[in-house]
Amino acid sequence: MTAPISTAMDSLSAALKSNIIPNQEYLLQGSVLDTSVEVLLHRLRGLCDNVDHGPEGFYDHEMCFSIRRGSPQEQPLLLRVRRTLDPGYADMPWQLRYIGQPELGDKSRPTIVRSSIDIATSNTVVEFLTELGCKLDFEYVTRGYMFRKGRMKITVSKIFKVNQGKVPEGVPEMISQSYLVELSVLAPSGQDAIAEDMRIFAEQLRPLVQLEKIDYKRLVH
Repeated sequence: MTAPISTAMDSLSAALKSNIIPNQEYLLQGSVLDTSVEVLLHRLRGLCDNVDHGPEGFYDHEMCFSIRRGSPQEQPLLLRVRRTLDPGYADMPWQLRYIGQPELGDKSRPTIVRSSIDIATSNTVVEFLTELGCKLDFEYVTRGYMFRKGRMKITVSKIFKVNQGKVPEGVPEMISQSYLVELSVLAPSGQDAIAEDMRIFAEQLRPLVQLEKIDYKRLVH
């Protein structure tokens, strides 16, 4: 998963002002059952910065594209397009995101680390990617809440299937009886100390949710 559109735009704007581009994402993931999500949200309200006005809600549609480079053995280039479905933010630009392959070689590293670059685009970005030869692998709708703790972003989101390509007109279908929980930081390269801060924060959410460094290769095989 990616951070809500408004969050990504804030990070990119701050980076442009300081001439430092956040091109690395540090990530931990987990899940919580529907029956326990309110308890987790209550815990996050107490731990995070936006305690006065509550968490930021989001309602987004995400499309995941890939394009092959060179030989079939090479990993494809992964691109994601996200747009808000919230009528209150209808004028927000669409977001194009490049995501690199997770770096899992160092077992002592507390989090996944992967390249990540966010770009604000117009609503013609899907046509542009299609003309480039990108293939739409899958799409979904995500709805939930985002919390902030310093540089860390915590999202608690429900994932829905797209009903026969009709977004948002179609009736969404839940994928599971649980919420996806993600703890992430976007930062410039070489700031690995962030991962330890994330590990310490994740410990404070146990046993409600166990945030882990997911090995995607093991999931595939």
